[in-house]
Amino acid sequence: MKKHIIIVGGGFAGINLVKSLANDNRFTITLIDKNNYHFFPPLIYQVATSFIEASNISYPFRKLFSNYKNVRFYMGSLVKVIPETKTIETENGELQYDELVLALGTESNFFAMENVQKYALPMKTIDEALYVRNYLLLTMEEAAKNEKIKEAPKLQNIVIAGGGPTGVELAGMIAEMGQYIAEIEYPEINRSFSNIYLIDAMPVLLSPMSKMAQKAALNKLQKLGVKIILNVAVKDFIDEKVILANGRVIETETLIWTSGVIGREIKGLPESSIGKGRRIMVDEYNKVTGLNNIYALGDICLQISDDKYPKGHPQLAQVAIQQAKNLGKNFKKIEDEKILSPFIYKDKGTMAIISKFNAVVDLPKFSFKGFTAWCTWLFIHIIPLVGFRNKLRLAMDWLRLFITNNPSIRLILRPKRNNS
Repeated sequence: MKKHIIIVGGGFAGINLVKSLANDNRFTITLIDKNNYHFFPPLIYQVATSFIEASNISYPFRKLFSNYKNVRFYMGSLVKVIPETKTIETENGELQYDELVLALGTESNFFAMENVQKYALPMKTIDEALYVRNYLLLTMEEAAKNEKIKEAPKLQNIVIAGGGPTGVELAGMIAEMGQYIAEIEYPEINRSFSNIYLIDAMPVLLSPMSKMAQKAALNKLQKLGVKIILNVAVKDFIDEKVILANGRVIETETLIWTSGVIGREIKGLPESSIGKGRRIMVDEYNKVTGLNNIYALGDICLQISDDKYPKGHPQLAQVAIQQAKNLGKNFKKIEDEKILSPFIYKDKGTMAIISKFNAVVDLPKFSFKGFTAWCTWLFIHIIPLVGFRNKLRLAMDWLRLFITNNPSIRLILRPKRNNS
C-alpha cells in the first residue's frame, strides 16, 4: 500500500517537500492550500507598491504538479486535526492520512491591539498586497483632489510599523517612487505635507542582521527622506491617528503593518505541543512533540534541539527549504528502514534591498553592501521563483523598471459583479 502523506500549506516548505517525494511510487502526496497558487513572499512588497505584477511571483499548483504522477492538489482550508483517527477536517470534508505535515506558515501579529488589527494594512499574502496597492493609489488620488490643508497630513503621511527587511524594503521603495513618480504625475499634491515614517520598537533597523547592514539601512533611508522612529512601539490606531507608546501622535489614514508574525492557529493539537509565538514544538526530525505521524515545517515550527539555535531557528525561507528536504529524505529512509538524519540548519546568510542599486548582504563569514549587494539580491531572489517564464519575465521587468524608474501597472482595480 502506498503511504498517503498530506501536506498542509504550499509555501517554501510544502513545495520543496512535494518535490523531494515527487514520482516516488511508494507515496501518494496530497497538498492542501486555501489558494490555488504558490507565491514568493520576499517580493510581495514590490506587488504592494505597483512595481511588479502579482503573477510575476505566483504559479498555479496544478500546473506545477502536472508532471508528478503521485501528487494531487486539494484547494481548501484546514479546520481541525484529529490525531486519534489520523484524519483532518477541512472546510470541504475529512481526509485520511498516514503522515501529516503542517507547513501553514504565519500570519500578522497585532499584539492584541484591536484597532490596529481592524484598520491597519497587513502585508502577508498576495490578496493583502493587492489591497495595499489599491489603497495607496486611491489615497493618492484623494490627496490630489483635497483642498483642505488641515486634511493633507492624514492623506499624505504613510506610517510603516516594523523595521525588519519587509519594512525597510517597503519604505525605501515608497520613498523612491515618491521622488521619481509623485512629483511628476501628481502636481496637485503639496509634498511638504507628505512624510514616510518607519517605526520599530527595537533600537536598530534590521535587528537580526549585522551592524554594518543596520547602519547602511538607517543612513540610506534617512537620505531618501524617511523619518525613522526607533525604541518605541505603536500603541493604537484610532481616528486616523497612529499613537505611539511614548505619547506621540502621527496623523495618517495609512498604517502598513509589518511588525511581527505569529503561527497560524491549528485546532486539535494539544496545548503542550504549542510554544512561544504559537509555533508548533518539534523534535530534531521535525515531528510534533507528543504526537505520532504529524510533522511541522518552516515558520510555524519551533525546533530547539539544534545547539546553535536553542531558542529556535529564524523564520526564513532557507530554514523551511532545508527542513523540507531533510524530512523528504527521512520519509524515504523510513521506508528503507534506515537511520533517520536530524535536521541541522546551514546558515546561508540574509539580505535586504534598501533602494535602487543599494542593498545589504550578510553571509556567514562576511558582509557587504551597495551595488554588488544589490546585484546579489536580484540574482538570489530570481533563483527560487517557480517556473522559467516567471524568472525571465521578472528579470526583464526589473531591467526595464530600474532604467525608467516608472512602473506602468499603477491600475486601481476593484472587480465586482455587474448585476445589470
